[in-house]
Amino acid sequence: MENKTQLLSLEETARFLRENNNYLILTHASPDGDTLGSAHALLMILAKLGKNATVICSDEIPNKYNYFIDTACYTAKEDFTVIAVDVADTKLLGSLEEKYSKNIELCIDHHMSNTGYAKRTYLDSSAGANCECIFDIAGCLGVEIDKKMALALYTGISTDTGCFRFSNTTAKTLRIGAALMETGIDTAEINRIMFETKSRLRLQLEKMALDNMEFYFNDSCAVITITRQMYEQTGCKDQDIDGITAIPRTIEGVLVGVTIREKEDGSFKASVRTYPPVDASKICGLLGGGGHIRASGCQISNKYSLDQAKEKILLAVRAVLEEESAGVTADK
Repeated sequence: MENKTQLLSLEETARFLRENNNYLILTHASPDGDTLGSAHALLMILAKLGKNATVICSDEIPNKYNYFIDTACYTAKEDFTVIAVDVADTKLLGSLEEKYSKNIELCIDHHMSNTGYAKRTYLDSSAGANCECIFDIAGCLGVEIDKKMALALYTGISTDTGCFRFSNTTAKTLRIGAALMETGIDTAEINRIMFETKSRLRLQLEKMALDNMEFYFNDSCAVITITRQMYEQTGCKDQDIDGITAIPRTIEGVLVGVTIREKEDGSFKASVRTYPPVDASKICGLLGGGGHIRASGCQISNKYSLDQAKEKILLAVRAVLEEESAGVTADK
């Protein structure tokens, strides 16, 4: 961690949550199942403790998460305690960064790249998903997980572990998944929504991205690019393409899969997915980002063109391939 933060134990985190009464919970921009599941499960846990809480995000929430999000429940008052969940760096808060970055009392996270921006941090980098941390906190607080909480927590864990397929899946991950299933939730339906359902617009955009896929470094790196023009042609929105970052890494022989998405302000979001021995967090760390060993991300300023942004990303990929990948020559 770069900054000075008070690292809390699980028990200390539970104590802090009991001591305060009014919470504002922040998720990261471009929200995924883990940040949303963490935030809304925590909101429900706090409600069971008689606390006021609300969740906010800088970006629109995809409709597919509506089955566990209750927008009508629990409203924080003005004098609130700010918590960030699944947010490794304040830059990931999007438009909320300026207002809240200096006032975050507690961060609950599982990213080893967490910058230590909050006054207090509960960090479990061994957790496959941040929702595992929230599950543990509920247990420490003595709050029983009901079906609505389980929907949120299972969604976060399944999406961050690729439906329990990724290398971040641990025995504990599976035990928590089993405990959530025992509440009676329909996990098959969650998996269908998260992993097996795509809109026709999404498929059109995927086809465009695949048609423009590029390979580098003896085909060990695959890059797909999604531009604003592609969004406009298909009618897709950024929140419609959750999970597209997994595609480049699925190709035989690819060690590094890169997805570059052009944002509305002209900046670029790069998502990097890797296989051993390549560390995705090292690649993104060279660009000011971070995350996990196999899944990380970074932002490239809008002062760069798409070609310039791609060149910066590829230089970082080359550097890490040359450092870590035995037998891989980083030629184009």
